[in-house]
Amino acid sequence: MSSKPADTGKTPQRVIKKYPNRRLYDTDTSSYITLAEVKQLVMDNQLFTVRDAKTGEDLTRSILLQIILEEEAGGAPMFSEQALCNIIRFYGHAMQGFMGSYLEKNVQVMMDIQNKLAEQSKPLTPEMWAQFMSLQSPLMQGVMGNYVEQSKNMFAQMQEQMQKQTEQMFGAFGLKR
Repeated sequence: MSSKPADTGKTPQRVIKKYPNRRLYDTDTSSYITLAEVKQLVMDNQLFTVRDAKTGEDLTRSILLQIILEEEAGGAPMFSEQALCNIIRFYGHAMQGFMGSYLEKNVQVMMDIQNKLAEQSKPLTPEMWAQFMSLQSPLMQGVMGNYVEQSKNMFAQMQEQMQKQTEQMFGAFGLKR
């Protein structure tokens, strides 16, 4: 969210200031906002950055993680305890950088699939939608099959990149595999 937009005539990035009293101030609307309103900015694909009002430090990731924490505690969590434990295990591990990129790409693929399905379902009447839902299982198998294939390809690329980097590192020390 905090990446700078390209200079294509788009509106400048929205700045939200976080004050010591934990309040968030939206400089675009000149009003205090809640985490729920920040979540809505995310849902609306609006670019923004959250900055500490005193130091100017970028707090965007911290606020996004806070939103995720509230969503996870809200009763319908996305991540199982095992998934969270596995994510934590990657911190400090040699694969940490690759895992972030891998997760980001996989989430983007799922978002693309969701957007395609939404776009294709717009012209459906209720009767057509009912018929579509009866065919959902084979369709979803195909969609998920494509997703799994893309995910496997990304993982294979990640493994190949790790192997090359390991060989380069060993080569720097005069060691051969």
